[in-house]
Amino acid sequence: MQSVKFWTMGSLATAKWQNIGLVILFVSVSCIFFMTQGRILNLMLMGDEASITIGLNLNLYRRMYMIITSLLTGILVANCGVIGFVGLIIPHISRALVGSDHKKLIAASMLLGSIFLVWADTFARITIPNGELSIGIITGLVGSPFFVYILLRKGFGYGDK
Repeated sequence: MQSVKFWTMGSLATAKWQNIGLVILFVSVSCIFFMTQGRILNLMLMGDEASITIGLNLNLYRRMYMIITSLLTGILVANCGVIGFVGLIIPHISRALVGSDHKKLIAASMLLGSIFLVWADTFARITIPNGELSIGIITGLVGSPFFVYILLRKGFGYGDK
């Protein structure tokens, strides 16, 4: 039953210390890499035609970003399970706070995502005495209404501040 809970709702409690080196390595390298890609991501935000006209090899960058994010996601899900809504709500909150410039947006998303996840994990651990509520339930309870709000809100696109 614990295994089913881990794979459906995620947990930081089941993360193993022997895997932390690999996780830190991949997260650190990925963070540094994506923080250096702000200019290219901003160019991609202008659209395919404008990016290609400027000389950006969209296929190369899209493949590279897809491979790196897939590897990072796989490593993190294997260690923590699926923790929903963090990747959906945090970038939107960050974009509302710092704008669409990826040079700022990536750093803000990393900071806000880590703060939110620590908060959710702490809340999940202290809510039930002698037990632990799944972190996926906490992130889902916070993330679901926010996601519905984003879907219903008009005028908040990639180019908006």
